[in-house]
Amino acid sequence: MKRIYIAVTNDLVTDNRIHKVASTLLKSGARVTIIGRKKPKSLQLKNRPYHTKRFKLFFKQGPGFYLEYNIRLFIYLFFRRFDIIVANDLDTLPGAYYASKFRFKHLVYDSHEYFTEVPELVNRDFPRKVWKIIERKILPKIKYSYTVSESIAKTYQKQYGIKMKVVRNVPFYIDQNLSDKSQKNGIKYILYQGSLNVGRGLEHIINAMQFVENAKLIIIGNGDIKEQLKKRILDKGLTEKIELKGRIPFEDLPTETAKADLGIALEENIGLNYYYALPNKLFDYIQAGVPVLVSPFPEMQKIVNKYEIGTVYDHKDPESLAQKISEIFRLKNRYNKWKENTLIAAKELCWENEEKILIAIYSKLGIHFK
Repeated sequence: MKRIYIAVTNDLVTDNRIHKVASTLLKSGARVTIIGRKKPKSLQLKNRPYHTKRFKLFFKQGPGFYLEYNIRLFIYLFFRRFDIIVANDLDTLPGAYYASKFRFKHLVYDSHEYFTEVPELVNRDFPRKVWKIIERKILPKIKYSYTVSESIAKTYQKQYGIKMKVVRNVPFYIDQNLSDKSQKNGIKYILYQGSLNVGRGLEHIINAMQFVENAKLIIIGNGDIKEQLKKRILDKGLTEKIELKGRIPFEDLPTETAKADLGIALEENIGLNYYYALPNKLFDYIQAGVPVLVSPFPEMQKIVNKYEIGTVYDHKDPESLAQKISEIFRLKNRYNKWKENTLIAAKELCWENEEKILIAIYSKLGIHFK
């Protein structure tokens, strides 16, 4: 039996991508274990079909956290039998890379984002330089790798000469029910789901809600700016129009997503990571039959235009954003057409199709799928 370890730095509760990758790898009969971290307030994991290991770490963030995690990862792997280690993003790569070298095992790199261009690093020269050094040292040596969008894959190829495959972060297929989702009181639900971090456009949508009638904004997720968002909502007197739901395990998320009338992905142009983004929330909205409003960035705009499932908005002022949202709901024929088109898009943009690329990658490593 092949043994595969998958390394991430999160607590596994909301990371649906690694769950999907692990679920696909299980089809080969392999023993799959996901390694993450356990935070003081981490939720208990629901029953998973694979094994999990969560490190309890002394450092919670910053350089100490990344150093401690990678040392723990290296030591953990060094004393275990395994055939493949999958490093998810640059922050797990050092420990996974050196463990694979010392044990003469295969390494696969899954890049969820353009790591050195995330907003947290863009304006911080020293830590960004450190991660760039790690990237330059290790990435050209990796034989098997994949990422989430064509733009990121092309960027890495240009920089390091590596040819990454593209495995988009699409969900499992859901048989949609496109009945009228309007609430009994006529309120439309606008949904944001994902990390609450700088550059996600959350401040803009909160400000815009002052001018949107008969609508409620639902925000699902957690992150660095959660308290700032709470204060903004309170200061603007929008507690009746905006609800912060916090984190929801990915197993429960589709039910919440399906309640929405409009899904938003209004990332700002803060670094190439967001500009090239193809976020999983976009595909979650599609699977739930929810039309979308997204930033006019190449990857997201390509999906929206191809399937005609929504529209784009370039960041301006709160009132213009509010007008855009109101127009979406006012033009009912167009809106209903977008909603119908999500049926077509959902059948194509699903994990059942996307995992074929993943299977082809791991088949080259001696993994035989049933």
